[in-house]
Amino acid sequence: MGEGGEFSRDMRYIATRITADGRDGYPVEPGRYRLVVSRACPWANRAIIVRRLLGLEDALSMAVAGPTHDERSWTFDLDPGGRDPVLGIERLQEAFFARFPGYDRGITVPAIVDVPTGQVVTNEFDQLTIDLSTQWVAHHRPDAPQLYPEHLREQIDEVNRVVFRDVNNGVYQAGFAASQAAYERAYHRLFDRLDWLAGRLRTQRYLVGDTITEADVRLFTTLVRFDAVYHGHFKCNRSRLTEMPVLWAYARDLFQTPGFGDTIDFDHIKRHYYEVHRDINPTGIVPVGPDPAGWLTRHGREALGGRPFGDGTPPGPPPPGEVVPAGHGAILDLPGRDERTRRP
Repeated sequence: MGEGGEFSRDMRYIATRITADGRDGYPVEPGRYRLVVSRACPWANRAIIVRRLLGLEDALSMAVAGPTHDERSWTFDLDPGGRDPVLGIERLQEAFFARFPGYDRGITVPAIVDVPTGQVVTNEFDQLTIDLSTQWVAHHRPDAPQLYPEHLREQIDEVNRVVFRDVNNGVYQAGFAASQAAYERAYHRLFDRLDWLAGRLRTQRYLVGDTITEADVRLFTTLVRFDAVYHGHFKCNRSRLTEMPVLWAYARDLFQTPGFGDTIDFDHIKRHYYEVHRDINPTGIVPVGPDPAGWLTRHGREALGGRPFGDGTPPGPPPPGEVVPAGHGAILDLPGRDERTRRP
């Protein structure tokens, strides 16, 4: 906890990178690494989306941890026998200890593990998705979108910087504040930034340029959790997302775009926050709502123009083993819904 009761995130991550030239000792090699995620975690959700959009499923396998964890680490309780079938471990902690015995920092997702050695390579979430865009190019699907185009990187980086500070991390600063003053500072920074984002998005479909970029992925994973978790659980309650017309339409636009909404597991999201954060929610009771049906309603954002994938194409359906379980996501929750409501 920081000064004055402010929540301070531990940013000491493993900075090793997997690169095309292997400068850190870990060259890009299809089939060598395993991306470990939880669908509950917004930081891991970024990596799931980017991997989907770029078509890296065959090159980089994915392990999905359960939605809850204890003080030791995330567990593979969704898999038969409670072990990841590729890594053969019960806890992500084992991969961290394999490389760094006695590792004393956070065991976090997303993480990438080197399958031959069973050792973690990196859990640096900020760099990880950028490297998927820039270092794994040889293994992108044909016509993959440019999520981090060189001519827009400076703008993307600047938007990402303020969105992380005030929104992605801002909701946590409000939720975990240990004083009234710290909470109110975080609360106002958050909603001031959301108002700023709404102003930016009022006349343009995406955050930077006229296509989806890394910046949109990073904002989306916070917005999609806003009403289900942050509004109540983290006391970010000036407005629900559904009461912020521009941001609600923008979030629905992305949700209905292949590679975004089909990665969202509302059941895992709610179970993680409400069951794990017992200091905030001592009973561990998980709310039943909100109803996800609104995510499939028309958004009208196509009137602003833009090309979601630029010169690229949408990704295909998720691989069978990576489909969000029935009943956990908005699209799958509504089997009888008119097909027209599933599109922009």
